[in-house]
Amino acid sequence: MKEFIKYTLATVAGIFLTLVVGFFILMIVISVIVASTEKQVVVADRSMLLLKLDNQIVDRAPSDPFADLNIPGWEQTRKLGLDQILSAIEKAKDDDRIKCIYLNASVFNGGMAAAEEIRNALSDFRKSCGKPVYAYSDLYDQKSYYLATIADKVVLNPQGVIDFRGLGGEVTFYKKALEKLGVEMQIVRHGKFKSAVEPYMLDKMSPENREQKMVYLNSMWNHMLEGISAARKIPADSLNRLADRVMTFRKGQQALRAGMVDTLKYKDQVLDDLRKITGTSPKKGIPFVTVSDYAKVPAKKGAAKKRISHDKIAVIYASGEIGNTMGDEGINAEKISREIRKVRQDSSYKAIVIRVDSPGGSAYDSEVIWREVKLAAEEKVVVASMSNLAASGGYYISCAADKIVAQPNTITGSVGIFGMIPNAGELLNDKLGITTDVVKTNEHADMPSFTRPMNEFERNLLQQYIEEGYALFVSRVADGRKMSRAAVDSIGQGRVWTGENALKIGLVDQWGGLSDAVKAAAEMAGIEDYRIVYLPELTDPFTELLKGGTHNVRIWFMKKELGDNWKYFEQLQRISRMKGIYARIPFDIEVR
Repeated sequence: MKEFIKYTLATVAGIFLTLVVGFFILMIVISVIVASTEKQVVVADRSMLLLKLDNQIVDRAPSDPFADLNIPGWEQTRKLGLDQILSAIEKAKDDDRIKCIYLNASVFNGGMAAAEEIRNALSDFRKSCGKPVYAYSDLYDQKSYYLATIADKVVLNPQGVIDFRGLGGEVTFYKKALEKLGVEMQIVRHGKFKSAVEPYMLDKMSPENREQKMVYLNSMWNHMLEGISAARKIPADSLNRLADRVMTFRKGQQALRAGMVDTLKYKDQVLDDLRKITGTSPKKGIPFVTVSDYAKVPAKKGAAKKRISHDKIAVIYASGEIGNTMGDEGINAEKISREIRKVRQDSSYKAIVIRVDSPGGSAYDSEVIWREVKLAAEEKVVVASMSNLAASGGYYISCAADKIVAQPNTITGSVGIFGMIPNAGELLNDKLGITTDVVKTNEHADMPSFTRPMNEFERNLLQQYIEEGYALFVSRVADGRKMSRAAVDSIGQGRVWTGENALKIGLVDQWGGLSDAVKAAAEMAGIEDYRIVYLPELTDPFTELLKGGTHNVRIWFMKKELGDNWKYFEQLQRISRMKGIYARIPFDIEVR
């Protein structure tokens, strides 16, 4: 028996050691491949900057040396940073080698506020340097078309279409499915608009939820129409009629007649146009550089002089769900708080811009980050820059800033909290035949229980906890925005607003993107010569894998394997890990 145990343990240890060594060998091989694929980016004369936006647009470009690897059978979700895009557009203004921007627009895989920020940057590019922006696609979705309308020329394939039908969204309800399974979701919330829990308690939208959705969708749609109308010289009423006709299923000739595009051309004709713009000989390949490659090209020497300044402005990125992070996804309260604290204690930093792109999350973690933002604002200028989402917990961590800057189509507000405890007693007892029994030293020692309903004492206790949490949230907003608690409550109750709405009701101070927030911070701090430091510092995934051990390895491989489906898996995992009360947007918003 001893010999058997000895050889078994030796075998298990050998297998484990083989796996560990194999993993490190794999990482070394991949690192060698990555190193061998790295190339010096050369921008040829008479080039065009290719702006192709079908990759996932995130606020900040990830440091991923594996991104350009094409491994057969290994699907990857490629990401492009909004910071890369904006930097490339800015850099191209003064680069004599870049003759135009070619916007190869199809599906825009980013948020509405990101589209707004890129559109504004392209508009500024055209005005400041006189170089053209040329847009072409065989299929424009609504966001990419809105973006393309700022171009000097909007071109559509003769057999192509423009997806133009208005904004809409769906909410999936699980109440009846849960009833069939024998699961009851016990819900406690504050805020009649806090509808994150509605899919578990209703079979359709509440009147309040429908109202808030219509308000923010109309706000976003009307803002989009205003931009298209100004660029294409088409009245907004006419655009609405075109949307009612559903241009999505009408060929290019009808879009041309409606004035939505300038001309219809095939790709070879588009390439001829681009040859003329860049001065390339007929039948020759057109020199081009992609955004991700152009990001590696140093700016002109004259543009780098500001970077030697001793005075600094920190841009601290806070992206994703607050708390309950998986791998490198989401906002880790301890990590972000530490970054804010380090900057606050460093005298060379004169201002902080916290860049928020978050639907919220843990109320406790939001409070932890709020505390550091509040302390920083007592010593330095702090400006919050809102991206696509800065709602609920995302607004919580922003409200202590001296100034809040958002885009008109940013989703924000949602001042409210909720708690949710499932009761799977019927599923276990009646349907699966699984029973439980409890021993306890005190009356409520088994609270919360997932196998029985809450009693009156427990529900009242949880409701009181939620009410206190909501009151604290309201007080944080009231203090930060210099409003009365009653005023905050009247626009709170979990209600979602667009940046356009939020400016009118006092939740934000001005419209603009990250560059506008940095300029505002510099003006408020009274500095003109400064350099920007982006935090937290990015580390490559290889280093993160080694630091995080087997957990990060598992997450990394799963993300690469699942691709776009990762978000659904992550959502299920997030629900299973929920603890405490949540300050989160009422739903996962995907405007299309």
